[in-house]
Amino acid sequence: MRMLCSSTLIGEFFVIGFAGLVAMKDDSLAMSTVWTVCGVAMVLSVLLCGMITRPGGVQLGWALQIGLIASGFFVPVMFVLGAAFAVLWWASVHYGRKVDGIKERWAASQAAQPGQATAGPDAA
Repeated sequence: MRMLCSSTLIGEFFVIGFAGLVAMKDDSLAMSTVWTVCGVAMVLSVLLCGMITRPGGVQLGWALQIGLIASGFFVPVMFVLGAAFAVLWWASVHYGRKVDGIKERWAASQAAQPGQATAGPDAA
């Protein structure tokens, strides 16, 4: 799960940065406010990469997704991009947990059968 979620969060890091560049063009928004909000969101997305497996990490990721969607009130294209990343986040969590379960079952079966040298589920 960690790899899938981290990939989604790093993608969001770049999207948040580009959204900040777009929001900077809006005269009604102060540049310092735009970059403070974007900077906090970008730092949060990077920090979450290391917190995914900790308690509350996935929930903080959902909070970031809600924030991305809500940023559409200032940069309208973020409604679409935020929703797309929310779907990616759901898929990363959902399928990442499935992959983790498969890896655990494989490791348990290998521990039960010592002495067999076979390729793991990651071998290609």
